[in-house]
Amino acid sequence: MSLRPFIQQKIPGLIALLLMTTVLSAVLVFYSQANLNGPVSDTSGMLFSLLTHSAGNPGFLVSVAVFMLIPIVLRLPRKSLIKIGIQFALLLALSFVAKNVMKHITEVPRPYTHELQALHIVESPQAFYALSNENKDKAVQEASKSVSHWRISHWQGETNYSLPSGHTIFTAVCVAFWGGFFLRRRQIIPATIIIVWAVGVGISRIWLGMHWPTDLLASIFGAACLYLCIPEWGLSPEKQSKLTEQAS
Repeated sequence: MSLRPFIQQKIPGLIALLLMTTVLSAVLVFYSQANLNGPVSDTSGMLFSLLTHSAGNPGFLVSVAVFMLIPIVLRLPRKSLIKIGIQFALLLALSFVAKNVMKHITEVPRPYTHELQALHIVESPQAFYALSNENKDKAVQEASKSVSHWRISHWQGETNYSLPSGHTIFTAVCVAFWGGFFLRRRQIIPATIIIVWAVGVGISRIWLGMHWPTDLLASIFGAACLYLCIPEWGLSPEKQSKLTEQAS
């Protein structure tokens, strides 16, 4: 079996990921680390929290539901709906497994643990991870005297390791799958919206003190690798494009 049709199917998704990486990297040049104990407006706190929640648990389920409405709204054939559903579900499952495995392997402390050290709440990031879950929550709560509640609420909910970023892996696989879906059909605006959303989620993770820039970029690379593991079948990109032009 020739790899050419498979690669042709994957190219739009990889282009979407490349665009996401380019935009995110450009932003990270100017904003690579947040001042975690600085003043925070409710507008900023709400915006970044909403972005993070859209890719977190359980908010990601809403995002998944919205994405799965796309082929339904476009009235794609049932065969295409089943294919898309299987591919997307498989991609999400692989990303979930990969994220959890990599966190246990890398054991990179989150940025906020360094802030806890600077506030003299823990001796070191490694000391924080040696605490029980209950004591981790107490340590984070103690930081609320100096850190905004918008950040504290996220720190308490995520006391595991930093690399990779589960939120970024989720948004990156969405960019590859759905951004590629729209680019394949030459529908630039919806693809752009998905990429901007994904970049926003990534920046929210920096703002909250949950991840390092390298976490985000490594997560995108991981998403690209996972995307290439998803099988392709059905119409070629050329035939899909012709059908789209006929429908419009």
